Amino acid sequence: MDGTYTEQVLALVEAVPAGRVTTYGDLAEMVGRGGPRQVGTVLARHGAAVPWWRVVRADGRPAEGLAERALRRLDAEGVALRDGRVRMVPSRWRPDAAEVALHLAAVAR
Repeated sequence: MDGTYTEQVLALVEAVPAGRVTTYGDLAEMVGRGGPRQVGTVLARHGAAVPWWRVVRADGRPAEGLAERALRRLDAEGVALRDGRVRMVPSRWRPDAAEVALHLAAVAR
């Protein structure tokens, strides 16, 4: 993973509004390369300064080992939860292409 990829992933994570979540796969799709595992690697290595808890698996489960902390933070933000998972339909952040492009362009500057 190159530095630009890392910066793009982190910029998009920073853009996820409080009270919403995105998935590892959604982020990879927005960046246009890599996959969920690559996004997870970026967050594991560089994600401490961004709202990492707003990135979950496609089934709504937070990252293993951080689930308890993530669920507490998500609950405090008002994210819809059930049985230790995010209710994805009401909580998923789905920016349009123009918004994604705006966040990615900020990295290119």
